[in-house]
Amino acid sequence: MNKQNFNNNLIEFIEDSPTPFHATSTLKEKLIEAGFSQLYEQDPWSLTANSKHFVIRNDSSIVAFRLGSSSPIESGFRMVGAHTDSPCFKVKPQPEIESKGYNQLGVEVYGGVLLNPWFDRDLSLAGRVTLRTKEGHLENRLIDFKKAIAIIPSLAIHLDREANDKRTVNKQTYLPPIINLTTDQPFELKKELIKQLSESDPSLTEAVILDYELSFYGVEKPAIIGLEQQFLASARLDNLLSCYTGLQALIENDDDSCQLLVCNDHEEVGSGSAAGARGNLLASILKRVTTSFSDQDEDYARMMTHSMLISTDNAHGVHPNFSDKHDPNHGAVINSGPVIKINSNQAYATNSESSAIFRHMAELVGVPTQSFVSRSDTRCGSTIGPHISTALGVRAIDVGVPTFAMHSIRELAGSDDAHYLFQILQSFFALTDLSVKPA
Repeated sequence: MNKQNFNNNLIEFIEDSPTPFHATSTLKEKLIEAGFSQLYEQDPWSLTANSKHFVIRNDSSIVAFRLGSSSPIESGFRMVGAHTDSPCFKVKPQPEIESKGYNQLGVEVYGGVLLNPWFDRDLSLAGRVTLRTKEGHLENRLIDFKKAIAIIPSLAIHLDREANDKRTVNKQTYLPPIINLTTDQPFELKKELIKQLSESDPSLTEAVILDYELSFYGVEKPAIIGLEQQFLASARLDNLLSCYTGLQALIENDDDSCQLLVCNDHEEVGSGSAAGARGNLLASILKRVTTSFSDQDEDYARMMTHSMLISTDNAHGVHPNFSDKHDPNHGAVINSGPVIKINSNQAYATNSESSAIFRHMAELVGVPTQSFVSRSDTRCGSTIGPHISTALGVRAIDVGVPTFAMHSIRELAGSDDAHYLFQILQSFFALTDLSVKPA
């Protein structure tokens, strides 16, 4: 796929994926189109060579894999990891607020949100609801208002003269979005959700919503920008960009190897859930794959020694206005290639061997690479890489494309870098031998 088509499809993927639930649903649709079949954890599995499958947990995490003609025990898996969640504002269980003639919704901050850019933005609402139908059945449904229904107005500069110098954001009192003016009828969010759902499915008019997981998001569309169209501006680049890039590398690669993509939820809050990278989703699937080819307990460990994980999660690009925030020898530049992320304290899973393999694959396809190390007096971020590597005992590397304004409602990446990463991941999936001669 050429770069222009790749970026156009990436933009469409991000637009279709305002929450982890929607991202997983979009990934599912594209996998089915590519001939992958869904497996369910509660069912028995009978896996065969040359087959393609995917598994979903919690509607928000997904693992897709292709089996080659040879046993994965002997060949191992080429694995790519990403995460479906992004920092945002989540609606509280009893969110309705009436204040000074306005209806607002109480929100909780999810992940390390860069708060100030959320003010004065047109916001919509999306997520998952769990409901009881008229017939008494429990169902999960995805919901997306797909239009601006809320805003968090800033306080005027005349009323906060120090806003540009000392402003801090109180997460409890400053952030509840305004949704409308009050009327004689109290506003009830669950009734509004039923109204929204029944517009596309009239059978839900009499359904009862029991609970929900809803997130606000900015409605501004992703765009290729810049005088020379060198930048991609969008919400949720961290980390839908990596989800899409891993997906395209998987579905467009027909090499005879065992390949896998895992996209976990809850990375932005530490991955500690059944759907997160610290849960057992990936290990459980790989163990079940092993039992389809062998009844020997040791063969799972053997398979892991032949495997490798590339954890893909955006990296910090060196900001020209804040270059002193970076190590002077490790400032990643946008559109100069994917970044190998290194931390001696194991916040990233990269080691010299996995880094060398990645550089080798990049050279095979003529793609540049960069290195990122945080300033020695600054903590780096976290990824799913160390969690998966620790749980599986698998060789791993952390990489990502350079990004500005990470965790903002509008992030910025290069229009070349995601396609560069796509090319390397395709090379990785096609690599027949991951072995490195030991020291």
